Amino acid sequence: MPVEITWWGHATCTIEDSGIRLLTDPLFARRLAHLRRRRGAPPPPEARHADLVLVSHLHADHLHVPSLAGLAPGTRLLVPRGAPRAVPALRRLHQLRITEVDVGDEIPVGPLVVRAVPARHDGRRLPVGPHRSPALGYVVEGAARTYFAGDTGLFDEMAEAVGPVDVALLPVGGWGPHLGEGHLDAGRAARALALLSPRSAVPVHYGTYWPIGMDAVRPHEFHAPGEEFVRLAAEYAPRVAVHRLGHGESVRLEVAR
Repeated sequence: MPVEITWWGHATCTIEDSGIRLLTDPLFARRLAHLRRRRGAPPPPEARHADLVLVSHLHADHLHVPSLAGLAPGTRLLVPRGAPRAVPALRRLHQLRITEVDVGDEIPVGPLVVRAVPARHDGRRLPVGPHRSPALGYVVEGAARTYFAGDTGLFDEMAEAVGPVDVALLPVGGWGPHLGEGHLDAGRAARALALLSPRSAVPVHYGTYWPIGMDAVRPHEFHAPGEEFVRLAAEYAPRVAVHRLGHGESVRLEVAR
């Protein structure tokens, strides 16, 4: 049975597996604080429909309350443990069914199981403050095992922590001219690919948002990560099929175990 991946930009993807539709880190805004969407139109209304929504961590470009507020009533939402306490606006989204999860939790949704896995990332809501919630990745297990990494750095135990996967959605860039600790750039993402050894990979989290007024500051960090990841993945993990999607594009992957 094929699995379909659609990339809407940044870390927002739709995963369709076994008749179930999942949405990752929904961000539908043209502008977020000092960031402006520079490439790709915001996702169309149909992108908001999902059986389950996965939020990886509390940063506002991943847990974006106005985007979550636009989801259909009754939508189920997985958030890191402690998120409603750290982000009080979440508690006002009464139309959503919010479940807090931590590393190792397994959530059934129809024929699928979604497993929360660790990420190496500072997932606090603000740049400073207490660590109240973990940063997470998710593995969606159905016809395929699809890994959505959220934001994470590279760590030696990644393959063991994530487990075997068929498809990896890996961040390869960011929204500014410099990536801090706890992020994958194209090179580190290619090395992660070698550790994980999936059949297929899709680069995400690049080439969408950029700080207003900084178009001329290290523009290659906005434009180049996707192509750079394709090139380096061929070197580090030549057996992995990499699908570099444009905004709004989809790929159907046949997975045979």
